[in-house]
Amino acid sequence: MKKTSLICFAVILYIGLIIGILPTTGQAAQEDGSGFTYKVILPENQHNKDVGYFDLRMTPSQEQTVTIKMNNSSAEEITVDVALNSAKTNTNGVIEYGPSKLEKDASLKYDFADLVKGEKTVKIPAKQSVEYKLNIKMPDSQYDGVISGGIYMIQKGQTESQKAMIKNEYGYMVGMVLTETDVAITPELKLNKVYANQQNYRNAVFINYSNTQPAYIDDMTVDVQVMKKGSSEVLYDTKQNKMRMAPNSQINFPISMNGEKMVAGEYVAHVVITTENDGKWTWEQNFEITNEEADKFNQEDVSLLQESRVDWSLIIIVVASALGIILIIFFAVRFLRKKNQKKTKKKKKSSKKKR
Repeated sequence: MKKTSLICFAVILYIGLIIGILPTTGQAAQEDGSGFTYKVILPENQHNKDVGYFDLRMTPSQEQTVTIKMNNSSAEEITVDVALNSAKTNTNGVIEYGPSKLEKDASLKYDFADLVKGEKTVKIPAKQSVEYKLNIKMPDSQYDGVISGGIYMIQKGQTESQKAMIKNEYGYMVGMVLTETDVAITPELKLNKVYANQQNYRNAVFINYSNTQPAYIDDMTVDVQVMKKGSSEVLYDTKQNKMRMAPNSQINFPISMNGEKMVAGEYVAHVVITTENDGKWTWEQNFEITNEEADKFNQEDVSLLQESRVDWSLIIIVVASALGIILIIFFAVRFLRKKNQKKTKKKKKSSKKKR
């Protein structure tokens, strides 16, 4: 039976190796030096002089020009693209000041990009500097709260290997905060909707809510539980703290389905949000996942696709074949043993007769 045991072990080991092989991915990044640098020239109305970004105390209808000094220490002319963006909040509760596909919130009364203007492209000669001008025009009415955004500067260029066509880009961000008064603004959160979608091609439920006031929100904790309607069993839950929100921005907060298939039906989301200074909001929202949504997202979920790549029917065939071979060997060995035993008995009988 030793041969049979060895065969079983080899087959099991082989199948284990097949099942254990999983696709892996890798990512590499390369960084190079750049001749582009900058310096923020703080004006007299800089409110907080201890920070490196623009924190300007303005007045209604005020017009002002501020400057960023752009430097090129390289031996060639460089081009810098500039983008002006209002502050937004991403799914992780991090404030973004650069270009993004995040939507503006309906509560945003004055968009930073409408009040602050500047050239979109700047050319800086070799070994020289230029003064980049930003023109600010405040609203006519007094504004209590914060208008915030970012000046995103990115150097455009190519590597020496023109054949490779790999572009190197060096980006910098300068924030800008515009205020007119010291009036304290009380934060106010508003739930917009709960819906099914995907995060990084994985099934999830999203809680979309807004910071409707012109004030930053800090130290925000979000705790969400998702249940089937009419049931107290928690299907999915997420808790995240130390989050922030930009003034008059919205967030799409994700609750992962942990690689599970999305199932159509009616659900309830229980949401609790707390912020600094004892701010607290509690919402209970019904929502529905349709058959069309469930089918669509299940077909696109990479976790489910990886599972489906394992050909279980082939594995079953291999296992069944292996078991079949083992059984054949087992019965063959057993048959040969019995046959040998019969021959041995006949020989013994024949030897006794001769005597």
